[in-house]
Amino acid sequence: MKKINVGLIGFGNVGTGAVKILSDRKHFLSDKIGLEINIKKICDKDISSKRNVSVGRSQFSKDPKEIINDPQIDIIVELIGGIHPAKEYIAEALKKGKNVVSANKALLAQEGRELFALAQDRGKSIYFEASVGAGIPIIKSLREGLVANKFYSIFGIVNGTSNFILSQMSNNNCTFNNALNEAKAKGFAEKDPTLDIEGIDSAHKLILLTYLCFGRFVSLEDIFIEGISQVSLADINYAKELGFEIKLLAIAKKQSDELEVRVHPTLIPKMHLLSSVSGIFNAFYVSSDLAGNLLFYGPGAGQLSAASAVISDLVDLTQGLKAGMFRPTLNIAVDKSIKKLRRINEIESRYYIRFMTVDKPGVLAKIAGVLAKFGISIASVTQKERRKAQVVPIVMIIHEAKEKDLRSALEIIGRLDIIKEKSVAIRIEEV
Repeated sequence: MKKINVGLIGFGNVGTGAVKILSDRKHFLSDKIGLEINIKKICDKDISSKRNVSVGRSQFSKDPKEIINDPQIDIIVELIGGIHPAKEYIAEALKKGKNVVSANKALLAQEGRELFALAQDRGKSIYFEASVGAGIPIIKSLREGLVANKFYSIFGIVNGTSNFILSQMSNNNCTFNNALNEAKAKGFAEKDPTLDIEGIDSAHKLILLTYLCFGRFVSLEDIFIEGISQVSLADINYAKELGFEIKLLAIAKKQSDELEVRVHPTLIPKMHLLSSVSGIFNAFYVSSDLAGNLLFYGPGAGQLSAASAVISDLVDLTQGLKAGMFRPTLNIAVDKSIKKLRRINEIESRYYIRFMTVDKPGVLAKIAGVLAKFGISIASVTQKERRKAQVVPIVMIIHEAKEKDLRSALEIIGRLDIIKEKSVAIRIEEV
């Protein structure tokens, strides 16, 4: 039976899981794919710590070059994360004639254009299923299963930390800080959770999804990013009363000849499947011309879930090697009907708005008057309970309006003496 040799750079949580799967299911996999995937060498700074898998000491190395320069190794798996030196390792591996598997969404979002071009030039591939959605086969589905489709939009709940926090706030009526602390205690949040809660991680994943769906490699600067740290329990509860849940959505959406790419908290109707995605789970709602609307759902993190995706990539690559064929990384077609990116000020949406106002007659009329000057009409309005401090929330849903008009109106309203706190505006997506 033909043997495909693999070199692993990075023996952390996911790397350990991948080695464990290949060890525990060696014969199961070889019977399925008709060849053996062999971990020939493992490189990591820490080769002494115990892992939950047995590996011979001769397989270990602290020198990545030993793996990259080994002519017997066919595929390099990069699982160290970060930009440098991961980029250099991948580039050198491609130049040495090796295919690459990576779970490094930050690297591919930032440097993917260059690395994919290098892979194409060298007749090699970079596979990266584990970089988005862990074990959910969203990348393979977009790349292969939906290859004949043109895409209208993709909406993703792609960060388990943020989704866990928002779910806890909604389900257990707890504050953002309490939910974040619980996420840290359960190991669902990093010590410094900034990348997750401020939407950066979601934006990295959105870059890759946008490239797969629309053939456009946008930069982080092209994406409007707003995290969840300012979402209050009050807004979670008011949204629920109105029939919505608040989720951090990564959105790529074609509107006429323009493309919107944005990450922000979003009100989703409770009747939509995305609203029920809870805890650390991820989901992707894809709208296409042939297959229609599709939902992909599953755990967005976890050792074996992510490792499962790594194994899937390895199997895909081995089939090409077995047949002696080059399998391109991406079946990408640039959507030439897209002429420009639509900036956040130009988008049109319905909005949830909460004003904190003094409790006296005429307040609503003043607010409505300013909104009307910008052509913004109110769909519904609720003045909540009277407070001892004589400051009350007014909660509105407005009809579709242009973002720049709403922001201009809110700036003027914010200067009125009836407003006692900064107003909150959250976009609504009907999906």
